[in-house]
This record gives sequence, C-alpha cells and structure tokens, in this order.
Amino acid sequence: MAGTVVMTGAAAASPAASSVSAVSDVAAGYGHTCAVRTDSTLWCWGSNYLGELGDGTTTARTAPVRIGTAATWASIDAGTSYTCAVRTDGSLWCWGNNFRGQLGDGTTTSRTSPVRVGDGTTWASVSAGDSHTCATRTDGSLWCWGFNRFAQLGIGTDPYYATSPVRVGTATTWASVTTGFAHTCAVRTDGTLWCWGDSTDGQLGLGGLSFRDTPAQVGTETTWTGVTAGYAFTCAVRAQGTLWCWGENGYGQLGVSGTHRTAPVQVGTATTWTEVRAGFDTACAVRTDNSLWCWGNNATGQLGDGTTTHRYAPTRIGTGTAWTSDFAVSFHICGFRGDSSLWCWGNNANGQLGDGTSTQRPVPGQVVLPA
Repeated sequence: MAGTVVMTGAAAASPAASSVSAVSDVAAGYGHTCAVRTDSTLWCWGSNYLGELGDGTTTARTAPVRIGTAATWASIDAGTSYTCAVRTDGSLWCWGNNFRGQLGDGTTTSRTSPVRVGDGTTWASVSAGDSHTCATRTDGSLWCWGFNRFAQLGIGTDPYYATSPVRVGTATTWASVTTGFAHTCAVRTDGTLWCWGDSTDGQLGLGGLSFRDTPAQVGTETTWTGVTAGYAFTCAVRAQGTLWCWGENGYGQLGVSGTHRTAPVQVGTATTWTEVRAGFDTACAVRTDNSLWCWGNNATGQLGDGTTTHRYAPTRIGTGTAWTSDFAVSFHICGFRGDSSLWCWGNNANGQLGDGTSTQRPVPGQVVLPA
C-alpha cells in the first residue's frame, strides 16, 4: 500500500514489498521527492506549489504518485522547486518553477508536467540547483541555463538568465556536473576539478572569495572522482578514497570544526569514501563497506541519528551496510539499499517522506511505492 513505512530496526521488508518499491534513482528538492523505479517509471511526492511533482496539478502529495505513463525514465535530479530528468532515449525533460528559465524550454513559464528541453537525444546527466541547471552530453560537452546573476552558468556575466541551454566553453571532456545555490562544479575525464560562480563563502575552493565567471581549476590534482555542491559549500572524493569539503561551515557541513574554508580540507583520515552528496547545509557519504554517514545541519532530523543536533563530523546512520551510492540530500534525505528498497527521513512538512503523513522523522523509514 502506498505510504507504508517500516522504521529502521524493524524486520527486513518482505520480497513482495521490496519488489514494488524497487528504485533506480532518487532526487530530493526543498520539499519534494522524485524517484525512478527499476521499471523506468517515474514517481513523485511532497510539495507541488509550482508544479514540481509533474503530475499536471499544483496539489501536494503525501504519498507517491506516478507521473504520466512513460516507462522510459533513466535518471533524475531535483532543484529547490523544480525537477529535471533524462529518458532512456537521451532526451531531457524539466518541470516546476521556471521564474529564471531553469527549465530550459525557452520561456519563464512554470510547468506542471514534464516539458522537453530542445530536441537533443544525447543528454547524459543533469543537475538542478536553486534557479540554474547544468547537464552533460554524451559527447562530453557541458551546457547550463537559468539564473546567471553570480555567473553560475560559466559563460560570463551576460545574460542575466538564459532560458535555453548554452554551451560552457568548447571542452569535450566533462564527466559530471553539480549545481549549488549560485555556484557550479564539474569533474573532467582527466580527473581535474573545476568550479565557477559565487564564492562568497569560499565554495569554489580556489583559495579566495572572488567569484569566477568561467570554469576555474581547483588545485592541480588529477584524482577527483566525484563532486557535489550544497547551498554554499562543496564536497568531493578522490580516487584514493579520501573526502574533501570547502565553503560555508555554519552547521558543520564541511565535516570539520571551525569557520568557512576557501580551499579543500580533508574530512578525517579515512580512505574508504566512495560517494558524497550535499544538500542545503547537510552532506552524506557512503564508504566501501556500504555504510552511510551524514553531517551538518540537523534541524529537521535529516542526519538520521535520532536527534536534531548539528554534527561537525560524519555521523553513521544506524549500523546497516547495505546503502548504495544512490541517495539524495536536502532538508530531508532519501536513499536506497542493496535490495532496491527506498528509505527517507528528516523534514516532512510537505509530505516529502512519502509515508502519507507530514510528521518529521529523525530516523530512516521505508517508502513503499504502489505496485
């Protein structure tokens, strides 16, 4: 049944429950959640004030609802109040808030259903920020659109906002991209890391507080394997399994004590980190043993440790070792385990935990999608 929740510590979900909630990708916005199931169908729930669920309405949902009838969704990401996803045919679709052109459809009209971004069929990945979006194509090119007040599109300071995708430079070696509130970072195929946009809190990692209007390399290392941008901070992992963060640190979101950092600082000494994701002021990461760790802002219980205490160092979520590298971080967090079961916790004011309620949860609870 939709909305069924099994709390951490309860018996493992039955095979039947796991099969109907099998998820392949999950995304968390400010107050909404979307997930692509292993059957390539798309489901969303939570806040829907600007159509961010994509179900053709502006009605909030406290339990998962299927979006359309398509069974060709491949990957998804959620911005503050909008959503973008890539289909198996390489087409790109966005919906929700479009006040700054972040949907990329050539307008500033918000959409309550998915609208296609151009007619390209070579989109590989997409990252949705607060008001700007960036995506990579299969040819290694990088494209951005939406709000550009802080040069977060990487194309200079003009235009103020772009309503259609604009190519960032001429490089064809972009491997992945991540968007924060007003900054962007990306990794290239040679393992170098590049950031641009706002750096008021040092979130670009370039050693200063000056913004950059085009991609600037972070250090000289060539071993970066993944990067994630939060509101005004950034975290990344290297091939050696080390974890690094920089930028604003008011809640401990860098995983270290002290004030903001303008250059990457290593989080602890562990060399077993494989994947890191950042939300507004919170971050989580998975280790090689498939344990999940979170830190930073915990005001709504999003660290999943049963408290609302902010953490300045990674704190383990339970004792489980079945977490995969696919999880999403916001004021609520969702992630799935090796059996493809989906779990969410933290803020639930808009029903974004998908359990049929609006009750905040400080520990993981399972979300079972309809059959």
